Amino acid sequence: MRRFRASLLGSLFGFGLAVALLAAGTDARAQDARVDQLFARLAQTDSAAEARGVALLIQRRWLDSGSPTADLLMNRARDAMRARDPALAIELIDRILVIEPGWAEAWNRRAIAFTMLDDPVSAIADIYRVVSLEPRHFAAWAGLGNLLMRAGDERGALESFERALAIHPHLPRIEAIVGRLSREVDGVDL
Repeated sequence: MRRFRASLLGSLFGFGLAVALLAAGTDARAQDARVDQLFARLAQTDSAAEARGVALLIQRRWLDSGSPTADLLMNRARDAMRARDPALAIELIDRILVIEPGWAEAWNRRAIAFTMLDDPVSAIADIYRVVSLEPRHFAAWAGLGNLLMRAGDERGALESFERALAIHPHLPRIEAIVGRLSREVDGVDL
């Protein structure tokens, strides 16, 4: 009888776990569909104000890892960055990445912290991870453009900024930077 109960409990636990995993997968797909819809809206925005609102909605979705523990650690990492303690932020984000290695926004935030520490090599490596996980991450593309521009790679910076603008056509100040870099990289037609 005990074996039967243990077997039944094990089966029920397994079934419950399977249902929970399916529900989580459904939530993730619904989340992905909402983000896809927001990106479609962003591409069609007519004004910078509208684009800014849609971009904020996208960024809020990016900040939701789906893990309460990872989200709590991210809030603490964000507080550390606001307090100008990027080393603590990196330590916290490292812990997040153990829990959620596929969370693009965690890699992005760590890249920002590395930038604050003046470690562009680590920041660029993390940005490449961000865009491999979320190729539409306009903020990461813009950040990469800034880092490459500081490193003197104007062509690479231009390409990164153009990618950012292709995703978010109303990024503040980026159009002006692209115009200037285009003239420097490609020259001026006479």
